[in-house]
Amino acid sequence: MKSFDEIRTLLIEQREEILNKDLGTERTKLAEITKYKDTPFPVVISGLRRSGKSTLLAQLADKFYANDEYFYVNFEDDRFISFKISDFTKLHELLIELFGNQKIFLLDEIQNIEGWEVFVNRMMRGGYKFYITGLNASLLSKELGTKLTGRYIPVELFPFSFEEYLRFNKKLKPDMTRLTTVQKGNFKKAFSEYLRKGGIPEALQYPQLAIHKTLYSAVLDRDIGARYKLTDTKPLRELAFYLLGNISSLVSYNKLKGLLQLGSVNTVSSYIEYLETGWLFFVLNRYAYSVKKQQIANKKVYSIDTGLTKSIAFSFSEDRGKFIENAVFLNLRRLYEQQKDIYYYKTQTNKEVDFYLPKQKTFIQVSQSIIDPATREREVKALLDAMEEVKDSSAMIITDDEKDMLKVEGKNRTVFPIYEWLLTTKY
Repeated sequence: MKSFDEIRTLLIEQREEILNKDLGTERTKLAEITKYKDTPFPVVISGLRRSGKSTLLAQLADKFYANDEYFYVNFEDDRFISFKISDFTKLHELLIELFGNQKIFLLDEIQNIEGWEVFVNRMMRGGYKFYITGLNASLLSKELGTKLTGRYIPVELFPFSFEEYLRFNKKLKPDMTRLTTVQKGNFKKAFSEYLRKGGIPEALQYPQLAIHKTLYSAVLDRDIGARYKLTDTKPLRELAFYLLGNISSLVSYNKLKGLLQLGSVNTVSSYIEYLETGWLFFVLNRYAYSVKKQQIANKKVYSIDTGLTKSIAFSFSEDRGKFIENAVFLNLRRLYEQQKDIYYYKTQTNKEVDFYLPKQKTFIQVSQSIIDPATREREVKALLDAMEEVKDSSAMIITDDEKDMLKVEGKNRTVFPIYEWLLTTKY
């Protein structure tokens, strides 16, 4: 570790930074974290680089604690490069010297310090409370369960939801039951902008900068390439670019292997897992009672942010329907932190339903428009076949701008416009 004087200065600077940080748009996740304030378990916040984790910590500190009631350390600072697990005791001594013996720790980007969990486990036994942020999705799943003894509380932070996007732009959430023509037009315009720009806070705050591109490169090079010790990231980049150009689509790992010359299906699988770990993509399985069938079936791939996808991959206007489906998926993932609660569905007659929620027995079909009779018949038929196979199930259709109640075989099927569904869905 650097000298005591250097670290002392760093800690004072970081305290000033969090106290003076622009709190920005209040995140919806802040209300969820409120429920865990008085529990002894560490709250672990994971998410994409620049998705607002540090700002969420600042909002948390501002809402719950006075200025002198917590310790804050951001390990992303390059002055912590040589920091080791053995230095935590010295760090704690300095924090007490500077700010008193506090019981609350806010630790930012903890994954940069190897062995950090040893310190956290020891301090937890002494009654200290931890709020921890990290970049990697694996911090919440495979790795964290073995690192932290006892229970921990995982919190996933996504880019802005549509509701948060409205708050960012100082627009009130409208009453969907009493929209005037002007309000509806303005609201639809706001949603189109959200779909095009995405929800990454810094990219929205500084549209003149190439935030999406620098973020994308940082994830591939630092969060994936360096983490997994990839000597050549070109194949990974080619795969990521291909997937960005095919969001909301079925992909075959075997075909990807041949198309991108990646050597083996295992290589494709590993690279896609790395991209998931870096929070760039999500992979959706086909619903099947057999785990083996789920594993061998084609996957559907979704991007973490439609704005990032547009900036890196291709023209937005040509694929609005795919972007709408991606927005539906992201909203479902915000609602369900267990991705196993969401699937796509293929009927025995080989008709596809975009999403199936087995706990609710709910099918969701996404279509840019069902005004065309042939399109409507195709989408409804897929839902009917699926509902025939899954008894006592329900279904809905989400469109760009259509609201209706379809009477199909004596039962009502709701058609929602995407912007209304995003603001009203509670499962």
